[in-house]
Amino acid sequence: MTMIRKTIVLAVLSAMSFPLFAQDTNAPLPTVESIFQRVVERVKKESDNDRAFDERYSYSRTKVTEYRDSAGELKKSEKKSSVHDPTAAKHSQPDAARSNPGLEKSEAVSDTHSNVRGRQFKRDDFLLNQDLARRFQFTLVGREWINGRPALTIDFVPVNKKMPERNLKDRFINKAGGRVWVDEGDYCLVKADVHLTQKVNVGFGLIGAVWKFDYGFERGRTDDGLWFTRDVNWHLEGREVVINRQVDYHEKMIDIRRTAP
Repeated sequence: MTMIRKTIVLAVLSAMSFPLFAQDTNAPLPTVESIFQRVVERVKKESDNDRAFDERYSYSRTKVTEYRDSAGELKKSEKKSSVHDPTAAKHSQPDAARSNPGLEKSEAVSDTHSNVRGRQFKRDDFLLNQDLARRFQFTLVGREWINGRPALTIDFVPVNKKMPERNLKDRFINKAGGRVWVDEGDYCLVKADVHLTQKVNVGFGLIGAVWKFDYGFERGRTDDGLWFTRDVNWHLEGREVVINRQVDYHEKMIDIRRTAP
């Protein structure tokens, strides 16, 4: 009888769970200010999240970069693959970052390589913080489902005033707009679609210029609550000195497996 009662209780709870969850997602939306406060607190945990994910999970990552001319004809393609295995890294900790390509981080747009070859943004460049918040005007659009979880949808546009530009990355960010999705349970950034709202000159236009840049990423969540970047994609159109070029970048993480308790 005990087993029967447990089965009945579980069946009732299962039947109730979806309507309750659906009701929560139809609840009044929080304010942008309250979302921002929760997201800022979450940002402080991102390093611990990434470290825990790399310690517990193995995965494979592919990176494909394609270079095209102004007519869209493919001129060059580069593909890099790496495998992250935390069990192998434990046996060679001093050389873990070198011997384990899966630990490598994406490069950001910087003045050290400013010749319009399509250096990508990092996910961290769009983590909400005080510096980023003052560069944009945010509008809460609504609530959507992302990978089976409710997410708050926020649009953003550059503020209508002059913002500091310490490097090339700042010039890109100050002219960016788009939409981000914030997980309503964990308040982390789970998806972003970003685009340039104005042309960006490199070296005052003498070295080059970028007039189109679309960037996006999407994250997944493990059963134990750790977030990881599943997909990164961007498309760039610009000029390098006198040559117009298009660059496409695709990054994907696959074969994600739990290897440590």
